[in-house]
Amino acid sequence: MTSTAAKAASDADLDAVFAPVHAEIAAGAVARETDRRLAHDEVRRLRAARFGALRVPVEYGGFGASVRQLFRQLIELAAADSNLPQALRVHFAFVEDQLLAEPGAGREHWLRAAAQGALVGNAITEPGTGAVDRYRTRLTPAGKGWLLNGTKYYSTGSLYADHILVAADRAGERVGVLVDADAEGVRQHDDWDGFGQRLTASGTTEFTDVAVPADRVLGPGYGVAGPTYSTAYLQLVQLAVLAGIAQRAEQDTREWVAGRRRGYTHSAADLPRHDPLVQQVIGRLSAAAFSARASVLAVADVLDAVLAAGAREESELIEVELAAAHAQLGVIDTVLAATTQLFEVGGASIVSEGLRLDRHWRNARTVSVHNPAIQKARAIGDHLLNGTRLPFAWSAGERTEGTAR
Repeated sequence: MTSTAAKAASDADLDAVFAPVHAEIAAGAVARETDRRLAHDEVRRLRAARFGALRVPVEYGGFGASVRQLFRQLIELAAADSNLPQALRVHFAFVEDQLLAEPGAGREHWLRAAAQGALVGNAITEPGTGAVDRYRTRLTPAGKGWLLNGTKYYSTGSLYADHILVAADRAGERVGVLVDADAEGVRQHDDWDGFGQRLTASGTTEFTDVAVPADRVLGPGYGVAGPTYSTAYLQLVQLAVLAGIAQRAEQDTREWVAGRRRGYTHSAADLPRHDPLVQQVIGRLSAAAFSARASVLAVADVLDAVLAAGAREESELIEVELAAAHAQLGVIDTVLAATTQLFEVGGASIVSEGLRLDRHWRNARTVSVHNPAIQKARAIGDHLLNGTRLPFAWSAGERTEGTAR
């Protein structure tokens, strides 16, 4: 598939390009996990294959993929290495914002940059602040431009990125700022210490007097009150990660059982693969991977329609937010249960450090807490019972009551 293709890529086209990349990335996943080696080489491979250009229109050099096609590939990438789709999460949201922007030189510039391999990371969340209306990262005037100062945490993907999307305060207004990752005054730290998703490059980023040209201030930033497609979109990337984890967990466990010769004295068969109880576990793992994948793609279909219509209708934005919230509750429970149950197929051998099957549960558990399910369940119930607006991305202090029907 080339950038001069006359039409958008089909699933077969995309698989031809990316399946070999996914396989190559998967081959080193356990070693990277063991050594805690950030996936710089793997990201370079994705950049060379122009994975970040999946949603970029063909006329700008991209693949012209639909939202469903994008999430189909994100699931496959997550099955290869669950860290990488999460690291690219804000990149794809940034591309989507450009697709929705008014036509102009800026929009075309960034779409073409993405088509050529440029990747965008994020620096949104701040340490010690619980809401987006309390950003301490500031943008202040400096000549014809601005200076950026502040500290961010959970800067997912930024160590892999060419540019960093920063949420900042400009005289009381929340804005998005795009800075070069290697700009003077940008200092990045790989200090994320979670027990899962260790290679997402989600650590601290410091900005000290970073010069920001006027055209790099992109307007209202993350957390502006009101319905938006982006919270559902960003949540769905996390669910694609979970679906990929389930897919890889089933494959890894099935392959381990298939090659296993030692069983239990009290098992129902001489070989584990013939044991009906072991077969049942594999069946459940397969069902978990299937249902998680189906849920993600179902929400992607809703997102496709909403984005194709310009993501302007409040009722449609509420619909896709609710769909993503429903999927979140179902997928999390399904995948966490599956990545726990997989250990039932073997004795002490299955917890070998060499297998690293524990990474599936650790990664799934870590992804699942990013947007706590108990809060999402309550928001769904309040919305359905009382018509209270879904929270989207704004802070608790700004949430306006009232019906959304």
